Amino acid sequence: MRIIDLISKDSVKLNLVSKDKLNVIDELVDLVDNSGNLNDSDEYKEAILAREELSTTAIGEGVAIPHAKNKSVKDACLAAGISKKGIDYEAFDDTLSYLFFMIAAPDGANDTHLEVLSRLSTILMDESFRNDLINASSVDEFLNLINAKEKEKFPEEEVKEVVVEDKKSKLPTILAVTACPTGIAHTFMAAESLSQKAANKGVSIKVETNGSAGVKNVLTKEEIENATCIIVAADKNVEMNRFNGKKVIITKVADGIHKADELIDKAVKGDAPIFHGLKESDTQDSSNEKESIGRQFYKHLMNGVSHMLPFVVGGGILIALAFLFDDYTINPANFGMNTPLAAFFKTIGGQAFGFMLPVLAGYIAMSIADRPGLAVGFVGGIIASAGYTFGNLMNYDAKTAISAGFLGALLAGFVGGYLVLLLKKLFSYLPDALEGIKPVLLFPVFGILLIGLIMISVNPIVGSVNTALNNFLASMSGTSKILLGTILGAMMAIDMGGPFNKAAYVFGTAQLTVVNAGLEQFAIMAAVMIGGMVPPLAIALATTFFKNRFSESERKSGIVNYVMGLSFITEGAIPFAAADPLHVIPACVVGSGIAGALSMAFGCGLRAPHGGIFVLPTIINFPMYLVALVVGSVVGAILLAILKKPLDKAK
Repeated sequence: MRIIDLISKDSVKLNLVSKDKLNVIDELVDLVDNSGNLNDSDEYKEAILAREELSTTAIGEGVAIPHAKNKSVKDACLAAGISKKGIDYEAFDDTLSYLFFMIAAPDGANDTHLEVLSRLSTILMDESFRNDLINASSVDEFLNLINAKEKEKFPEEEVKEVVVEDKKSKLPTILAVTACPTGIAHTFMAAESLSQKAANKGVSIKVETNGSAGVKNVLTKEEIENATCIIVAADKNVEMNRFNGKKVIITKVADGIHKADELIDKAVKGDAPIFHGLKESDTQDSSNEKESIGRQFYKHLMNGVSHMLPFVVGGGILIALAFLFDDYTINPANFGMNTPLAAFFKTIGGQAFGFMLPVLAGYIAMSIADRPGLAVGFVGGIIASAGYTFGNLMNYDAKTAISAGFLGALLAGFVGGYLVLLLKKLFSYLPDALEGIKPVLLFPVFGILLIGLIMISVNPIVGSVNTALNNFLASMSGTSKILLGTILGAMMAIDMGGPFNKAAYVFGTAQLTVVNAGLEQFAIMAAVMIGGMVPPLAIALATTFFKNRFSESERKSGIVNYVMGLSFITEGAIPFAAADPLHVIPACVVGSGIAGALSMAFGCGLRAPHGGIFVLPTIINFPMYLVALVVGSVVGAILLAILKKPLDKAK
């Protein structure tokens, strides 16, 4: 899809008047609306702001490309604007943004916005082209410049391989791989920069892009064998084993954009170490930096948790709905399955929820040992969840099971991952002729066998720890119970999505996996969720009722936090916390701690692991839960108003 086909004269403005990020978004949304392709401009703007909450769309070099894919968009379109003085759009290279393109794409399975992003990122790497656009004297000239550049870069209107013709056959052949965490703009900017610099030097190059829509321009086995050097400019894992024995330069994707000259020169000279990948491994971390043990543990754990959450959230909410649609008086012992509708939700939700522990263990192991670790960790997680022991193998049933639960799944994931690494080391001494059977036979057979023996052995021990923890929680009352709610609520607000927040959330979701979980476990999840809802709500209230403490742009973005808070999206508070951590974080921590304590004190419980206000009917004692939420949010807002001094002049 051509850029020039998506943009109209009415959607271009050569003299943007905005002076800050929020105002320029308003101005660009109006331009998009001029195209007639929006059903609801306010909803589209909310989608743009939600995307900016994830990370800035200012890609550097004076360019910003805000974008959103939303049901409010009828047909894909594009707006463009120029700020002569420049606007601080929070670019990663700390430069002002002068050139703006806003992409609007309809909701659906297509990736129009990603294709447009990659094309824009490619053509905008040309500095002279950017300057021509900024200095365009008319909208017609602006559009003609884009049309000419597109014809130059995409003459056949296909995704052209980033390959520069070899002008001198005796020059070395260079290969490159680019990748960034989101796989959108920077991936293609680095590819374009490397190919441009190589062309200037008469060097033959081919660049593989690991984008969000998949790997494009894949390097072939023959090309890798004949390459003099390979540049890997990536901020995420890419397939590295194929480069075994070749000279490889490993660097950041930003260096691919800003240090392309240096990288090409280094590659031409062959000034790079020989890469030695594990033969059994398919992927390897592209980072040169050595991570601390704590950082590695956190990365592996979060890999498991991120893959686990869809099962937990989807299954947990369906189970909660089963209780909502059931009739407790029919059969209290069978609550959740007494009516056909309740039984449907409980069965489907239970099946999804049952994958939680195996998926957690499997993806922790995979993070450690790549794909060979997945099956080993998965089986370990199942054994931990089922509660198999040597004593009940021949007469297993639910009564004899000793489930190791969440702790057992964590153990299975880490033990399974490092067990596979050990097997790789041991089997590395086998003849090369057996190389092909290792991942399909040796690793799964020996790995699953050993993890089975280990987990069956430790299940009774870990199960006893689980039982002791559950008994301890059940025995908590009064002050101790309120203290736990305070701590969990406060942890959710300390770093708003960071390690403390994730630790509290994982602890809360783990309690939902307890067999025959009761109010004690549900109360923990309730305290965790309310602690995560308070920070955005406290900020929203403060920006509404104490306006003189905030700038105009902060007051506008504060309104969005009402939706964020009610939806249990703690991250909505991050921009405010980052801008003023000494005042915002303490106020939010106190508010969340009070809400968590009140939730415990009121005997509230939550069977669902997420949902915010949308699962309110499923909350045990939900009227008092609302009271706790309001009190915590109001306290946080008032404390924030006390800590923040009024601005000298409202901005």
